[in-house]
Amino acid sequence: MKTLISNATLVDGTGADRRAADVLLDGAVIAAVVDAGSLTAGDADRVIDATGLVLSPGFIDMHAHSDLQLLVNKNHYAKLSQGVTTELLGQDGLSYAPVDDATLAGVREKIAGWNDNPADFDWNWRTVGEYLDRLDTEDEGPDGVTGRIATNAAYLVPQGTVRAMVMGFAEGDPTPQQQQQMQDVIRTAMEEGAVGMSSGLTYTPGMYAQTEELAGLCRVVGELGGFYAPHHRSYGKGALGAYAEMISLSRDTGCALHLSHATMNFAENKGRAGELLDLIDEALEQGVDITLDTYPYLPGATTLSAILPSWASSGGTEATLARLADPETRARIREAVEIYGSDGCHGVVAEWDTLEISGVQNPALTGFVGKTIKDIAAESGQEAFDVFTQILTEDRLGTGILQHVGHEENVQAIMKHRTHTGGSDGLLVGAKPHPRAWGTFPRYLGHYSRDLGLLSLEEMVHHLSGRPAARLKLHNRGLVREGFAADVVLFDPETIRDTATFQNPRQAASGIQYVFVNGTAAIDGGQPTGARAGRALRRHSDGLTREGQQ
Repeated sequence: MKTLISNATLVDGTGADRRAADVLLDGAVIAAVVDAGSLTAGDADRVIDATGLVLSPGFIDMHAHSDLQLLVNKNHYAKLSQGVTTELLGQDGLSYAPVDDATLAGVREKIAGWNDNPADFDWNWRTVGEYLDRLDTEDEGPDGVTGRIATNAAYLVPQGTVRAMVMGFAEGDPTPQQQQQMQDVIRTAMEEGAVGMSSGLTYTPGMYAQTEELAGLCRVVGELGGFYAPHHRSYGKGALGAYAEMISLSRDTGCALHLSHATMNFAENKGRAGELLDLIDEALEQGVDITLDTYPYLPGATTLSAILPSWASSGGTEATLARLADPETRARIREAVEIYGSDGCHGVVAEWDTLEISGVQNPALTGFVGKTIKDIAAESGQEAFDVFTQILTEDRLGTGILQHVGHEENVQAIMKHRTHTGGSDGLLVGAKPHPRAWGTFPRYLGHYSRDLGLLSLEEMVHHLSGRPAARLKLHNRGLVREGFAADVVLFDPETIRDTATFQNPRQAASGIQYVFVNGTAAIDGGQPTGARAGRALRRHSDGLTREGQQ
């Protein structure tokens, strides 16, 4: 089918000035990009008059947690409704491939607060290749529509999951044999299509890896042309040192670096974004290949169990719950969390009024959603630490939280950097998830570009499309250009905005009229169509990322 988009204001993803254009989609490909008025209705099966609308590339979410939800919630409206056509999965060092049976069971419990943990779901893969195959499998959704996945998806092999498969969930250094085995697993995952590797260095078991262990893995990733995307060791106390470790790792191994949700949070980092950017600029001048992503909000989102010290989480769920039940060990945990600052909490003492419950696994705890640990303690007459450990125990560590620790001046400064890309870090489950899962990309375009004028529309679209496509080595996506995949968005630049709030987070953006994924309309006239035309995007042996087997 040929679709003519006529009289559009084209913002093509390169950062170039907007211009009036006609764009012809022929099946899954952009067949023509010409001056407005050059094409007629006779050139197409369907014509969309885009007068007053901006036509841009589909947006690329560089930090997505849709690994499971793409398969469970087929319509994936949270992302399509904000113009996202491609997502990068496998984030923060924990995801569902590669695994063996035991590792899968442990990971499912560990990140239930991120992705849920459905008991009746068919986990019919173990390798990265099999997982990507599953994403590419056509099946029938609950609405009766047959399709694959709603958006395109690339995958990072998760270092914490690989470590768990080789060494278990306990702390400790690998033997030379274990180090080699992890490197071999990473190599296989990359050869099966992963575009790079992620880490979660404040999450167990990834946080137990020392720099040299990570260096061995990064050398493999770099050798195969991938990049390293770490959630590094601290976004709070010692944040600059944690960033410096990652930059040195990239410089020493030759592996490209993409800094995940690059923020400077907590009171000690207020107004210090410039110091981080100076560190990055110095490395860029030295030839280190660095990019980063951010989300345009102040609070973060994670699991409540992440606040625990790393030693208390060693060994997985059952070992952690046993420590919480032991009075002497609980006292040690309390000391770490409330006096010295837990490494899981970025070296910062837990501030109970900043930790808001966003979702629970145990229905009996639903009444806590939307309240901070401090609120719950005041209502119950308990001490905050006791509330913290009670919820962890009763929810088997599956609790999701919002963490209110960000600073607007830091968010804006980092957003303007020349290596910046957009990443929602959106968790799609829980009773009151972070609104960034539904609002990130329209918030960039509406609030920060149009309303605040922080970046021009052309610059902001480049941050959200062309630049991340270059990092992912997508050979034919991220730009509106002839011969490229027909991943495009049409939106009203005057009305586009996020409507999702912390009180009501599952709200679609306004102003987005059409979203095409591989030439198929997923949003048509502002309404979802149910179409699922996304593809798994795999790293190929030539270093580029494209759909289809290697």
